[in-house]
Amino acid sequence: MLKQTRWLFKIYLYLQTPNPKTVMKNKFLFLLSLTLAYSQPNDPVVMKINDIEVRKSEFEQVYKKNNPKDKITRESLREYADLYALFRMKVAEAKLEGLDTLMSFKNELAGYRRSLAAPYLSDKNTNENLLTEAYERLKEEIKAAHILVRISENAYPKDTLEAYMRISIYRDAVLGKMPSKAQIAQYEKLLLNTTDVQHMLKQKDSSLYFAKLNSIKNLEKNYKQAVDKFKDLVPYTSDDAGGKELKGDLGYFSAFDMVYPFENAAYSTPVGQVSKIIRTRYGYHILKVYDRRPNRGEVTVAHIMARYPKDATPEDKAKAKRKIDSIVELLKKGENFEELARKVSDDKQTSDRGGILQPFRSGRLPASFEDVAFSLEKNGDVGGPVETPYGWHVIKRIDKKLLPPFESMKSELKMRVNRDSRSLMGRKNLIARLKKEYGFKENKAAFEEFSKVLDSTFLKGTWSMDKAKVLGNKELFKIGNKSFTQNDFALYLERNQTARSDKDAMFVAKTMYPNFVEESIIEYEDSQLENKYPEFKAIMREYHDGILIFDITDRKVWSKAVKDTVGLKEFYEKNKQKYLWDERADVHIYTCKDEKSAALARKLLNSGKREDAVKNEVNKKFKDALTYSYHNFFKGENKTVDENWRPGIVKDDVISEKDKSRSIYVINRIIPKEPKKLNECRGPVSADYQLFLEEDWVKYMKNKYKVTINEDVLYSIN
Repeated sequence: MLKQTRWLFKIYLYLQTPNPKTVMKNKFLFLLSLTLAYSQPNDPVVMKINDIEVRKSEFEQVYKKNNPKDKITRESLREYADLYALFRMKVAEAKLEGLDTLMSFKNELAGYRRSLAAPYLSDKNTNENLLTEAYERLKEEIKAAHILVRISENAYPKDTLEAYMRISIYRDAVLGKMPSKAQIAQYEKLLLNTTDVQHMLKQKDSSLYFAKLNSIKNLEKNYKQAVDKFKDLVPYTSDDAGGKELKGDLGYFSAFDMVYPFENAAYSTPVGQVSKIIRTRYGYHILKVYDRRPNRGEVTVAHIMARYPKDATPEDKAKAKRKIDSIVELLKKGENFEELARKVSDDKQTSDRGGILQPFRSGRLPASFEDVAFSLEKNGDVGGPVETPYGWHVIKRIDKKLLPPFESMKSELKMRVNRDSRSLMGRKNLIARLKKEYGFKENKAAFEEFSKVLDSTFLKGTWSMDKAKVLGNKELFKIGNKSFTQNDFALYLERNQTARSDKDAMFVAKTMYPNFVEESIIEYEDSQLENKYPEFKAIMREYHDGILIFDITDRKVWSKAVKDTVGLKEFYEKNKQKYLWDERADVHIYTCKDEKSAALARKLLNSGKREDAVKNEVNKKFKDALTYSYHNFFKGENKTVDENWRPGIVKDDVISEKDKSRSIYVINRIIPKEPKKLNECRGPVSADYQLFLEEDWVKYMKNKYKVTINEDVLYSIN
């Protein structure tokens, strides 16, 4: 997840265009996937950037993937062509500066490749570990609540980054760490650039923008008012509309009840703690685990219901309670439960079958109903009445099943795992398939020859592969078009030998040989991924270009803006009228314990005494009766100052309702609008300076690179 997040962050950052209007105008720009096709016969060149050719097939795939729903127009094609040309210029600049040759770049790309290759290097068949894990989890039920920030799986990088930052801020908040002003400003900038907000703002609708921004700005206030520091924040934060009324409470659940990443987080988070951020197909989540308990099994019950409406009045509820009480009395007198359900139950969906519900496990019905149903000790027992949000119920137990032994439900587990996202491929099944696919051929006689060269030094961990040279380097096995030889295995043995107590070196080699074969097959398959899977090759190209663009932009813009203090200061001096303080009042507040000390303080102030003199004289006569403080207030921050927006001593004391202390306000001066000092506005100045550097860099590249667009080819895309 962390690697994926960094990748999304890199893509997002490089995609920031220097012109906000361009961002607003192109809602389809630069999805995470920039799937690239390669030149084919009769594949004309759609554009040239100096000597860099872009073929129609490449451009068409990228354009259509990033513009999947909108109608293709000449204007959108031309606009996208300009943006794609700029994208290619940045990649070219990075290569010219040798960024693709740096070890840091190669290591990072290799790391992304390992993560990307992992799903291709396992088999979908279930294995014992997954079955055992699922069964062990089924033994327990987890009670948790969650906060969801919804984001689709194929969302734009800028939208994904906004969602990730929002869920990160929420997680910090529920843990007691409120967002700083800088974080809020950074988030607001991301929010303004998101697809949905841009679209709504164009329609003169700012509701979504303010809803998301205020959810961040109001965190501290809502946190202070919250009793449960997680659940009480859910209505103000979560995008799970259906769960807001329940404050994100998911009740109790077990294995297979939630999507697999969510399930993993729930079972790996201790009771009372908040999970790490989780990504599912619904978006980003955080969850808090409130309880763990043994699985209560599956119960079948019948019920008789006295319903009241959702907006029930006290009279409605009382009427329903009288009805259920009368039903209980009839049951006590021996009336048949099922017959009563058919005659009087308000649940018409079950009344015709004697009130019998479908079997259920925990988390399916209201908790109060479930608690009674699972507490009934034997079939035929009746419990209640119990109230739920739908009315009053009496409940009869029909049957109850506890979790069966592992072996008896193994087939069911396999079936459920196969339907679940955990059904990733196992290594052994993959190897078996690859052996068949690649026509695996083995020369066992060549392997047996190692008995001639493996001696006691191998058991001591000091054997050298040079001893195997006498074997002639025969082929041990072949995968596809690649042979693995005796020398390859000798190198493997040398690298993996350890001192052993075994006495037979060849026996040890035989135990190591299958691992060598398996690792070789996996290694070969790994080397073929780009050839076998066009989508893998395309995504690796995305990673390659994305990292380069991030690194070159960091070098030309972001890090430069941080390190170039001289340039930043010059930029500020030229533009400081953009960074102004609003008109402010310079105010001294003298707070006195009571009316007498306040009267003396006011008298001294009216006589022209200064702060220290007033404080000393008042505190000399009335011990520790006066404190004073300095403030700069903007309009709207203080009612008393707003009503006396002029220099002078405010006429009336401000009396505290809490302790009856009195405050005397002295407005020293009204400070007119003035530029902020650089250290007071470094954040927005740095952001604007980065934008300036980006614009300057883009101008440089557009002068350096000549873009020639073949409009006949471009406009033939349909």
